[in-house]
Amino acid sequence: MAALDHATGVVLGQLATAAKSNEIPTVRTLLTAFEVHAVVITVDAMHTQTDTATAIVAAGGDYVFTVKGNQPTLYAQLKALPWKDVPSHSHVQKGHGRRAHRAIKVLTAPAWIAFAGATQVAQIRRTVTRKGKKTVEVVYVITSADHIAAPPPVLAAWVQSHWGIENRSHWVRDVTFDEDRSQIRTGNAPHVMACLRNTAISLLRLAGTTNIAASLRHHAAAAERPINLVLTS
Repeated sequence: MAALDHATGVVLGQLATAAKSNEIPTVRTLLTAFEVHAVVITVDAMHTQTDTATAIVAAGGDYVFTVKGNQPTLYAQLKALPWKDVPSHSHVQKGHGRRAHRAIKVLTAPAWIAFAGATQVAQIRRTVTRKGKKTVEVVYVITSADHIAAPPPVLAAWVQSHWGIENRSHWVRDVTFDEDRSQIRTGNAPHVMACLRNTAISLLRLAGTTNIAASLRHHAAAAERPINLVLTS
């Protein structure tokens, strides 16, 4: 599990999941390594857990949790709220051969929401059109950030930034570094290699790199370039 800073794309820390455990408690343990006071924490949908919310709020932070179909009861409850009566805030983004329309509606969190500190819930509808084919995804959001700290455009931006982690971190490790096919599997070696990959990504992000693959080729072409990167970042 890795924690990534939305603003810089830097991996702030990582923690291996215990062999007989799962990622849910690992996230809570990883968060204890950071000062999260006045920090907004976003997590994948599987980590939308009441215990995680309690831990973040108790540490003085705020959370933004998404609810998808993997939590059918909570998803159905949020879906049943009177969204048709709520004004929508929309944003359109074009690029890479696609058009993405995002619309967000926000309500005060109902009393039955069991997450510590919850103040708002939201519905986000993302419609992506690529080569004439349209796909629609609807997710729901629970957050402890109030309407002053997180008006609809800000809340939508936080969620969009979280979705960007897939491209900025997961995809880079899976594809550029081909991590899933690594033959390094014993002892602490996988953890060490993950740390080295995250460090490389972070150094390149701090240097202003947007294309990690191209930058790796550039630095591999001359031995002094990686050294200079380490010394100047």
